Amino acid sequence: MSTYDISIRPFGVHSILVEWPNRVEEAILEDILQFIQHLENHCFEDELWEMVPAYNSLTLIYREKPIDFDSFKGKLLEWYAADKKQVYREKILWRLPVCYDPEFGIDLEEVSERSGLSMEEIIKLHTEHRYTVYGIGFLPGFMYLGGIPKALEIPRKSKPRPKVLKGAVGLAGKQTGIYPQDSPGGWNIIGNCSVPMFEPKKSAPCFVSVGDKVQFYPIEKAEYDLHKIEGEVGIYKVEKIILDA
Repeated sequence: MSTYDISIRPFGVHSILVEWPNRVEEAILEDILQFIQHLENHCFEDELWEMVPAYNSLTLIYREKPIDFDSFKGKLLEWYAADKKQVYREKILWRLPVCYDPEFGIDLEEVSERSGLSMEEIIKLHTEHRYTVYGIGFLPGFMYLGGIPKALEIPRKSKPRPKVLKGAVGLAGKQTGIYPQDSPGGWNIIGNCSVPMFEPKKSAPCFVSVGDKVQFYPIEKAEYDLHKIEGEVGIYKVEKIILDA
């Protein structure tokens, strides 16, 4: 496993923030995920630790009692520097349907004007790339997907909308993502995903994990409506592909 220069600082009395170099790289994300597995398998005897990875950081949270930062920082540095065996981690690609119909792609025309691409070119670019899940947050189940084509890098809207619909697929800077529920938001909306991204009644409310891959594919409005019905009755199956390690 690669070793980077990491920094460790307190993040409140119950949490610690571990930071890797300030770059968006899959190698850094993979190092973070491998470190999480090392902590889980060899270091943490207590299951009450919560670990939240994102881009180039890992937040460690222990709600039972305050963390003795000085002593725990030394342990973390030792654990990170230890000779760790590479742990196999299943690589998953989720293929998610998106309807780019004008009813849903309310910013498609604006994105087209700003990028100089036709709407068809935007959809083609958006669907032919595989994205990496670098973080889940902001809202439960909101995925921050990196790896967007440079031609689709569009700044956030200067004035956020008070309401963005559940399932809306947006662009913002170097990221794309799906709104898992109705929410205010400032991303540029180009379509809507018919798959619910967060279902609190399920044992695993969000089926996607940090480090997974996501690829979108276009569907027509009629297929979108069918998916919504299938989802409501619990028979829709998300397309899951196991990739080679």
